[in-house]
Amino acid sequence: MIKKDSVVNMSYCLKNAAGEELDRADKNQPFAYLHGKGQIVPGLEKALEGLAIGDKKEVTVPPAEGYGDLMPSLRLKVERSNFPKDADIKPGMQFEAEDGERRIVFMVKGIEGDQIDVDGNHPLAGETLHFAVEITGIREATEEELTHGHAHGEGGAHHH
Repeated sequence: MIKKDSVVNMSYCLKNAAGEELDRADKNQPFAYLHGKGQIVPGLEKALEGLAIGDKKEVTVPPAEGYGDLMPSLRLKVERSNFPKDADIKPGMQFEAEDGERRIVFMVKGIEGDQIDVDGNHPLAGETLHFAVEITGIREATEEELTHGHAHGEGGAHHH
């Protein structure tokens, strides 16, 4: 059964509220994570607790338990002069900035003259997430995985 410090392998399909597929991991290449370490959205992690190999579950995750609500304060207009002179700024480009205590990844949404529209919200912030999950494997994490804080490959093999 899935519990804290289990390495979980699962296949899944993630859709948004409109039914559009956003992501998937198939059985032949399952997604692996270390349970209880916050590596997947909290609402999904909570829903998987106690499941066994072969279990299938449909999980709906509201924004508060997924990637959070949209924060208007992270949508900004920035002067081009704040970027390096030689930067080739284009919509879709990402960059990191610090807000004092944390690093935020911003995406360039648009350019209007010398004004660059940027958004520091996660692309799925504000979205209700719909997961169809099948548990394909569960094992105890190795000491190395627990120390590193993430799942390694099949059987715990890992190279840095």
